[in-house]
Amino acid sequence: MDRPANPACEIVLVHSSDLHVDEDRNLASGGGDGTAGLCRVLATARALPVDIVLLAGDTFENNQLGSAVLDRALQLLAEAGLPVVILPGNHDPALAGSVFVHGGLAELPNVSILGITHDKAVPFPELDLEIWGHAHRDYFSMMPLRGPRRRSTRWQVAMAHGHYEPPETRANPLRPSWVFGDEEIAATAADYLALGHWDRPMRVGNGVVPAYYSGSPELAGTVNLVRLTIAGEVVVTRERLRDA
Repeated sequence: MDRPANPACEIVLVHSSDLHVDEDRNLASGGGDGTAGLCRVLATARALPVDIVLLAGDTFENNQLGSAVLDRALQLLAEAGLPVVILPGNHDPALAGSVFVHGGLAELPNVSILGITHDKAVPFPELDLEIWGHAHRDYFSMMPLRGPRRRSTRWQVAMAHGHYEPPETRANPLRPSWVFGDEEIAATAADYLALGHWDRPMRVGNGVVPAYYSGSPELAGTVNLVRLTIAGEVVVTRERLRDA
């Protein structure tokens, strides 16, 4: 379909993943603070500044976290001052008793959680933007990029949490779970594909769609900064994490 007219201003996104917010007592890094990665990602987004934060899976280490760390994460997200779109990953799938539900995150007005507050897509009509993705809903393998959505907005961003497999090794019977490749990436026809599951930042695919892993805050030390420009270009850079 034809795209609507360009919006009047640039849209700026921060993309991160694999924050693995965890109980303090289990941490070997982060200065003993299980929310350190989340804190730095949100601080960076505010400092840049950006329009929306994308967290592409494994925001939490698991769905059995206690109230202390969840309360801190809830406060950080509530005070972010930005819309945040979260895609549940294989560590924190969108179960009925997930951290997103029992931790109260699904009730925050600035937080949208695919698979919980929104089934498959989060609209931002004021930006002529839609963000879609398939949440992990259990601990079993699935196709992260199945059923791409038909474009209905000027800008469309997809999110997926899984393992990219290049064509030359796709037939490997020992490949990991949650797999997708070049064909699935291209089929999204999205303006940007925000990926999670790899701790290292990397661009993948054959170039038809800008598809990027952000890497984890702990290993990469950066976030992906995505600019959707007035001219219709997509510019992706890496920005070093700021301290809160």
